[in-house]
Amino acid sequence: MWLINSSIGRKVVMSVTGIALILFLTFHMSMNLVALFSGEAYNMICEFLGANWYAVVATVGLGALTVAHIVYAFILTAQNRRARGSERYAVIGSSPKVEWASKNMLVLGIIILLGMVLHLFNFWYNMMFAEIFHIADPLGNPADGFGYIKLTFSNPVYVVLYVIWIAAIWFHLSHGFWSAMQTVGVNGKVWFSRWKMIGLVYTTLLMLGFLVVVLAFAFGCAPSLCCAA
Repeated sequence: MWLINSSIGRKVVMSVTGIALILFLTFHMSMNLVALFSGEAYNMICEFLGANWYAVVATVGLGALTVAHIVYAFILTAQNRRARGSERYAVIGSSPKVEWASKNMLVLGIIILLGMVLHLFNFWYNMMFAEIFHIADPLGNPADGFGYIKLTFSNPVYVVLYVIWIAAIWFHLSHGFWSAMQTVGVNGKVWFSRWKMIGLVYTTLLMLGFLVVVLAFAFGCAPSLCCAA
């Protein structure tokens, strides 16, 4: 099958799964912003997205997209390294046209993967997983997502790690967004430049949304925290 066996097919899979994951991040960020204004509303969403069959199916689908994206990323990276051969060790001047993120996508991907493991442990494991398998969670209520946000970002170490993670995702997406659009057919000079700008603005706003939540809870300045107090 060309999607698996050809280089172009692999890039298409990478692009489509990447776009799908960006859409998920948009939903996730929008959901997180709710926690800034109402802990009760946020927990209602968490309960709705708990261990229900549709939430479990969506989680499995999301996991499959993520695994496919990661696996194809490693395959394409290995393929590119083999294609360059010994040339990758040559000392050449750095071209200003090659973005830093483009040259370090693998490193960024590894940082993002490690951050994902941490995030799954702090939230998914203590919430959906605990509810499905009836495991005792630290707060005694797997649907208390608001409580888990407060607990996680009361720890300065987690705050720093999440800020690094968000920065890595921004660098990854700032290149990945327009690269995906190019792969799926946006090749014209005019629209390519436009998509690069749209991608930069969109991913910046997306990551700022996540960052605001982390910092608001870290410094206790979210409106919902004032109400809770």
